[in-house]
Amino acid sequence: MQNSLYQEIFMEDLQRVYDEILRREKQLGSYYNLLDSGHAEAEAWVGDFLRRLELPETPETRMAALTRLIGLRDDALTQVLEKEGRDEEAIIEAKETAYKMVADFYLKRHLELLDWIEEEALLTPFYREVLKEAHRVGEAMSNWQSAWTAHIIHGVNRELFELFNGDEEKIYEMLESENLLDLREEGCVGDRCYSVLKKTRKGYKSVPYAKAFRMEVQDVVNRLENMRGVLAQMEDEVFGQQSAWLAYIDALIDAFSHTEIEGLIKKWAEVDRKWMAITSPIQIGHPLEYYEDHYRKAVALEWDVRLASPKLMQETKIPEQIRAMSEALAQEFGEEAQRVHENCAKQVERTQLYIGVPALFYGAEFQGLFSAQVVPNDTEVSRELGKKIFAFADNVLESKKARPVMRIARETFGDDFVLHQRNIMFEQSELWHKVYEITTIGHEYGHILWVDDDTETQMNGSGNYKNVEEFKATVGGLMAFFMHEDGALKEEVLRDTVARAVSLMSWRKTGEVEPYYVEGLLHLDILFEAGVLRFEAGKLSIDLSEEAYRKQKALYQARYIRLAHEFYLPKRDASEFLASYVEKVDGVWLPKNDTVRAFVDHYWSRYLEIGQETMPFD
Repeated sequence: MQNSLYQEIFMEDLQRVYDEILRREKQLGSYYNLLDSGHAEAEAWVGDFLRRLELPETPETRMAALTRLIGLRDDALTQVLEKEGRDEEAIIEAKETAYKMVADFYLKRHLELLDWIEEEALLTPFYREVLKEAHRVGEAMSNWQSAWTAHIIHGVNRELFELFNGDEEKIYEMLESENLLDLREEGCVGDRCYSVLKKTRKGYKSVPYAKAFRMEVQDVVNRLENMRGVLAQMEDEVFGQQSAWLAYIDALIDAFSHTEIEGLIKKWAEVDRKWMAITSPIQIGHPLEYYEDHYRKAVALEWDVRLASPKLMQETKIPEQIRAMSEALAQEFGEEAQRVHENCAKQVERTQLYIGVPALFYGAEFQGLFSAQVVPNDTEVSRELGKKIFAFADNVLESKKARPVMRIARETFGDDFVLHQRNIMFEQSELWHKVYEITTIGHEYGHILWVDDDTETQMNGSGNYKNVEEFKATVGGLMAFFMHEDGALKEEVLRDTVARAVSLMSWRKTGEVEPYYVEGLLHLDILFEAGVLRFEAGKLSIDLSEEAYRKQKALYQARYIRLAHEFYLPKRDASEFLASYVEKVDGVWLPKNDTVRAFVDHYWSRYLEIGQETMPFD
C-alpha cells in the first residue's frame, strides 16, 4: 500500500516535470518568431552565432542558425557555408564552432531544468540524483564528442575515402581482410565497433576508445564512478531498482575502461543486459547507435535521460498487429522463415515501450535527436531480453508546430496539402498521434522482424545494410496497418508517407542520415509507380484517391515480401536489393526511374535555392 502511494505521488511529479519540459520546448520554439515578428533572446543568440561563424545576417542564414539550434540539424548550415564559398576545411571548422555553441546553450538549459526540479522537490531524492549525476556524465560526453568527430569522421574516414577513390566496397574489403573490425565473442565480425583506427607505419590498427581518447574516457569513467558512489548511499523507495542501477553503472564503467580490442562487443552487450533490467519511467540512453561512421560503424557518443509520460503509456495494438502480419507472411515463406519469425515474435512480445520526451541530452545528440528508437542493436541480448522502444511523440509534434511554413513546402505540395497537415497538427492532435503510432512506433517494431544473429553482418558486405533496413522498418509498420486497416486513417497515413518521403530529399548530401535519404528514394519509387505522385512540367501533383491508395498498398506489399523473402531470410547483400531502384552517381544515391530522378533533381535544385526561405500563410 505504501509503495503504491509513493508511485502515485511520483507519477504526479513526473507529469509535472514532463509538462515543464514541453513548456520549455515551446518557449524555445518561439525563437522562430525572430524571422517575422522578432524575438529578443533569439536575436542575441543568432547574432552571436553568425558573427562567430563570420556569416552575413540574412533571412537564409538566420533560418540556418535556428535550424542548427532548435532542430539540431546542420544540413542548412552546411548549405549556407557552401554558398559563401567556404572550402571543406573551413566548413568543418565552422560546424565545430556551431557544435560548441549549441552544446553550451543546451548544457545551460539542462542545468536550469535540474535546478527547477530541485527547488520544487519533485520526484524522489534518488531520481533527482540520477538526473544530476547523468548531467555530469553528459558534460564529459559532450567534451569528448569533438575529438571523436575529428578523428573518425573528418580524419580516418576522409583518408579512406581518398585512398580508395570513394569506392566503399573496396574500403569494406580492406577493413575485413586486415582484421580492422571489432569481433563478437565467437570470433565473427560484429555489426558495430567501440574502437577507432590509428595509422601506423604498416597501415592501420584498431584501438579501443579507452586508448584512443584516454583523457576523455577517463573523465567519463570518473563521473560514472562518482554517480555510482552517490546512488550506492541511497534507496529507490518507489521502484526498488537501486541494485539494477548500480549494476548498470558498473557495466558502463567496465565497458568504457576496457583497453583491449578483444571483448569490446561482449563488454557492451553486458551493458545492454544490465540496462534492460531497469524498467522505471526514467531511463538513460548510452552509446547504442552507429549512423555517423559508415565504414566501421563506430558507436556514437549518445548520452541522455528520457522520461516516459504517465498519460501516454496506454496500451498499443501495434506489437500485436506486427506479430500477426509477420506470422502470416512466415507461413507463406516456409519453415526457415517460421523459425526466424518465432525468434522475432518473442522479441516483440518482450519489448518495453516508453512514450515520452528526451529530458536531458548530450554528445552526439547535439547533432540530432531521434523521433523514436528501438534498442539494443545486439541481437544476442535482444533474443534473451527483448528490446526497448522509445517514442517521443509530443516532442516531435511540438517541434513540427514551432517550425515556420517553408516556401519549398508550399511550392512542392501546394497550399491545400500543407494547410491540411497543419490542421491535423494544431486542431486534431489525437489523430496526429494515431498516425505517429502507425508510421513511427510501427517503424521501430518493424526493425525487429526478419533479423537473425548474423543478418546485418551478412547483408552489410558492401556497407548498405542500413540503407535498406530503414525502409524495411517503415514498410513493416505500414504492412501491419494494411492488414488491420482503419478506414478513417488511410488517407492520413498516405499523406504522412508522401510528406516524409519528399522532405527526406533535402538530406541528399547529409552523410550521417544517408539511410533515411535512401529510404525516401525507395518510397518515391513506389509512390510514383502507383500514380500517387506525378511530376510534369516542373510541377508535382498528388493523387489521394481510393484507386491510388489501393495501387500503392499493393506495391508496398509486393516490395516488402520481396525484401523479406528474397533478401533478409537468405541474408543477401543489401546492395542487390538497392540495385533494382537506385544507383550511386558521383557519390550520391539517385533513383533509376527517369521520372523519379527528374523530380528528385528538381527538388534538390529548388532546395538549394529556396530551402531556407519561410512563407507563412496570411
